[in-house]
This record gives sequence, structure tokens and C-alpha cells, in this order.
Amino acid sequence: MGSSGAGKTTLMDVIAGRKTGGKIAGKILLNGYKASDLAIRRSTGYCEQMDVHSEASTFREALTFSSFLRQDASISDSRKFDSVNECIELLGLEDIADQIIRGSSVEQMKRLTIGVELAAQPSVIFLDEPTSGLDARSAKLIMDGVRKVADSGRTIICTIHQPSSEVFYLFDSLLLLKRGGETVFFGDLGKNCRNLIDYFENIPGVVPLPKGYNPATWMLECIGAGVGNTAGNQTDFVEYFKNSPYNEQLVANMAKEGITIPSPDLPEMVFGKKRAADSMTQMKFVVRRYIQMYWRTSAYNLTRMFLAVILAVLFGLIFVSADYASYSGLNSGVGMVFIAALFNSIMAFQSVLPLSCSERASFYRERASQTYNAFWYFVGSTLAEIPYCFMSSLIFTVIFYPFVGFQGFVPAVLFWLILSLSILMQVYMGMMFAYALPSEEVAAIIGVL
Repeated sequence: MGSSGAGKTTLMDVIAGRKTGGKIAGKILLNGYKASDLAIRRSTGYCEQMDVHSEASTFREALTFSSFLRQDASISDSRKFDSVNECIELLGLEDIADQIIRGSSVEQMKRLTIGVELAAQPSVIFLDEPTSGLDARSAKLIMDGVRKVADSGRTIICTIHQPSSEVFYLFDSLLLLKRGGETVFFGDLGKNCRNLIDYFENIPGVVPLPKGYNPATWMLECIGAGVGNTAGNQTDFVEYFKNSPYNEQLVANMAKEGITIPSPDLPEMVFGKKRAADSMTQMKFVVRRYIQMYWRTSAYNLTRMFLAVILAVLFGLIFVSADYASYSGLNSGVGMVFIAALFNSIMAFQSVLPLSCSERASFYRERASQTYNAFWYFVGSTLAEIPYCFMSSLIFTVIFYPFVGFQGFVPAVLFWLILSLSILMQVYMGMMFAYALPSEEVAAIIGVL
């Protein structure tokens, strides 16, 4: 905790290996050994402030996806399914486990975000502002679930902004920072935050905690990070902490084996492979998720089929009485085929942009956790498109081909195949633009050009 600009999220991002810019000094240790970036990503979970998921999946499918792709390949499938059921039970997701994620409330999405990381069975879970955007009741429900996770034997580290007293009492320890990232307090909170309250009340110039007042709010006001400022300008809280028993205890703990010194009882966290799951498992789950997503996103595919009918009828009416025996008629027929293919391709390009851009955020989150190889994401997205592209072009061909007076089954099949490949190429180009450019709007403009 701390004031705005204290570096709470920055510190957590650095420890979790998620900070890519700036200069980082110091050491990050796991079990007393220097931690590699891979070891940090494989042994920890990180819950971002924004709840980003593939929204066409169900809650259970999202948890299963994380469990099978982020737990080691040596762990049996039955144990992975057990961990999924454990997450559902711990976070109270039983009633909505088989519900589609799309349209869920903020509180349900928060629980899913925590569950997705928990399903990977990490040793440490980082939470960035888990109660942001929630009312008091929802925040309490979320943090009660987090407390259950901590009681199951995992370390939970989170940043939080002025929690209610009920939420604040759930925590075991506190690192309090002032602006600039300096430590004001670090230690056990004690029952009902008694240790923290006694510590601050013993500092000269600090107004005692009023009866019934929230200790978290009072503490921030004491150091000048809240609305009120009781002693923040007069007292050097950083210097006071350096001379306190809490700092002495911190220094003593840092010198223990397994903290900054390797311990023979705790192994070094070494991972031979970049990703936990093997290639076949990655392919199976990523391709399956894409197929399910396309099947459940009916608006996207039905719109394409409907537009194929509209375009076929429109072009058919325009060229219904065309005569291909003359040079001019033949020339207009060639132009008609070109325009028909062009309009179908543009329609496909523009249609795929929103879908691809909406999935990009979840891809970034999963890639940061080394969930799967980007190649399998490419395979899944390309394979899922094929049947729908061929189906929409088939609908167009069945209506358009006889409408304009074309004849012959073999030429019709060739026309359908060429049109399908043309549409598919434009869909893949749309995907490439969606993934390569900063936003959907930019991708659409560049595509038109």
C-alpha cells in the first residue's frame, strides 16, 4: 500500500518479471537462488488490473485451459481437472462454472482472473488492485476468496488502494510505501491490525486511531497519503522505521537460509523447457478454443452468410441479362467476376478485424505467462476460419453463378474454390493487420489504402 506515485505497481511488476522498460537494480531471489526470468514466470501467477479473457469460453473452460497449459506435462490429467474443481470451489464459481464469460459482471470477471492464475498451481500469486471498480460488497467477496487461496498454502502479494476495514483485516503483512518508493512500514499486521496501530500510535506527533475508524485510511492519512494529513509533514516515517524493531527483524530474516542464502532444504527453481505443456497439448487446447469461439460467436459468422446472400442477389440482378457471346459482353463478365470477388474479400477483411482485435489482449496476457507458443495461436486462428470462408463463398456461388447465366458444374467448382481462397487470403491479411497494428481503427484504414 501507499500513496499514488509510491511505486506499488512498479515494484510488483519488477518482482513478477513483467517490467520491460526502465533500469532495474538489485536482485530477485527464489529460495535464496538468483531467479531467472523464466523461473519467475513459470512459478508465479500475475493477475492484472484489467480482467482480460477469451470471452467465448465458459468459466470452466478458461480454468481448464490454464490448468492444462501451465501445469507441468508430468502431472496427470486427473490432477489437473482436480485443480480446476478446487479453483471453482475456492472462488465460489459453482453456479456460473458453465456460463459463457461474455456479459459477466465485474465481480465475476475478477474471480475468474484470480482463478485462471490459481489453476496453474503457482507458488506465488501477484494481484494488481484486485478490488478496483468493485463496490464494498463485491470487494469483500473477492478478498474472502483470496483469503481462502492464501489459507490453502500459497503466497499472495497484492497492491490495494484504501480497502475497507473488513478487507484490511484479512491481510497478514503489510509493506507501506511513501511517495518515491521508500519504506514506511513492513511487518505483520497482527490481529485486527493491532501491531500496525500500536506502531504508528507510538510515533511522536501521530494522532491516535479514532474509535471505529478504518485503520487503512488512518494509516495513509498519518503519512500524508490520504485526504487528511495529521503528521505527514513533521515526522520522518522512513527514518523512524529504519530505527524500529520491525526493521531489525526484517534484516535478521533476510540473512536466513532460503531467503538471501541458498538452503539445502529448498531446491533451486530451474526449468528445462520454456513452456510447461508439450506441443501437442498446446495445439489441442488452442485450436479447440478457437473452434469453440467461432461456433459461439454466431453474430460474426451469420452476418457473413447473410452478406454473401445480399451480394449474390445484388450482383445477380445487375448482370442477370448479360450476353457473353460478344466481346463487350465477355469483357463485362470478366469485370463482374473481379468485382464480385473484390467485394466479398473486402467484406471478409473488415469483418475479421473486430474479432481478432478483441482476442489480442488475452493473447498478450497468456504469452507473458509462457502459456503456449505463438505458432499454435496462429494455427488455431487460421484453421478456425477455413470452413466459414468456404461456406460463405459456397452460398454466394450457389446463388450468383446461375443467376448471371454461367453454366457448367466444373467451372462452378473452380469459381467457388478460387473465390474461397481469395476471401481466405483477405481474412488472413486482416488478422495480420489486427495483430501488427496498434488498434482496430488503424488496421481498417491501412487495409482500405
